[in-house]
Amino acid sequence: MILGPEMGVHTLYGSPLSLYTGKPRSYLIKNGLPYREITPTTAHYEQKVLPLARRRSVPTLETSEGVVIRDGAAIVDYFESRSGHPGTPELPRRRILSRLLDVIGMEGLLRPAMHYRWSFPEENEAFLRVHFEAMAPHGVAADTYADLAMRTMREWTSDFGVVSDSMAGVEARYVSLIRLLDRHLARWPYLFGGRPSIADFSLIAPFYGHLGRDPKAIALMQREAVHLFRWVERMNRPEPDCGEFVNSAVARPVGEFASGDEVPESLEEVLRQLAIDFVPETLAAADHINAWIESQDELLPGTIAKRGLGLAHFEVEGKLLSGLAQPYRFYLLSRVHEDFDSMVEEEQSQVVSLLDRCNLLPILSARLSRAIGREANREVWL
Repeated sequence: MILGPEMGVHTLYGSPLSLYTGKPRSYLIKNGLPYREITPTTAHYEQKVLPLARRRSVPTLETSEGVVIRDGAAIVDYFESRSGHPGTPELPRRRILSRLLDVIGMEGLLRPAMHYRWSFPEENEAFLRVHFEAMAPHGVAADTYADLAMRTMREWTSDFGVVSDSMAGVEARYVSLIRLLDRHLARWPYLFGGRPSIADFSLIAPFYGHLGRDPKAIALMQREAVHLFRWVERMNRPEPDCGEFVNSAVARPVGEFASGDEVPESLEEVLRQLAIDFVPETLAAADHINAWIESQDELLPGTIAKRGLGLAHFEVEGKLLSGLAQPYRFYLLSRVHEDFDSMVEEEQSQVVSLLDRCNLLPILSARLSRAIGREANREVWL
């Protein structure tokens, strides 16, 4: 079957199974952008889309005009820049948090996402197999593809720090996180009030694709964090879906961020919990990648930035962990740094005070010695 562009309708190549597809899918839904989602398995994808995407990965978007965009962040950027940035809070503290949670949603929760998917084959295997078979490329046997893809992904869990010695800590920190998110989302329909931000669209990636659908993880969320589960539902529905907040004691105007730039204590608690893992891993990854950059005899501008450059080692709550050092994390994090650097001194002071309270201040200095940009749908060294 050949499925090409359809007048006024964007085509999202992805899968409900995919963590990274969750961000642009939710953005399209919540912003009323007509789209259809199909797997990257059609003849049209092979012949017309893949040569422009430059890499077989999901999500990839083909706009109704035939523009091809690979990568969830790039897809959201494309629409945000054309619609006045509706998902980006204007005031400094929430704007920085939205940018920072963008990184955490796409990179900082891979450990629990991989653990709850691949460490429980008895609960998840049959569910996952159906989805992986549906992702078999055109002309490849579905069962053969699923066997190889699932085995490869399961083997990768150790690259994200999921080993037998770390699992208890991964689970304990994750349960603490979802309980704190649950407390915050009991009072707020979205992270910053009555409409979703870039932070919501990024956090939905792990909380839908892996942690809000896979049998083991969804049972845990429904048992421990019902308000978080409702947020997951809400983020994938075109209507506001805020009925339980109609009689809330605290007004939450639907369609608007909460007034002012204050960050509630309930969200600060979430951030402090996230910092336990995210800060040491990010600092270690920055050191590791900077050492790699220093070791290169020739790293020409335009060189493709690989998704992994070996393992960085760091300590979390007394345990030594290892995680794949991914330049992509710093491509996203550089947007936090650029936003912060562009602020006036008073705004920077407000942001520093907030990040310090949330144990996230070191992130402002976690920078690479070479910048990463995008050219022709690939992340490259500048």
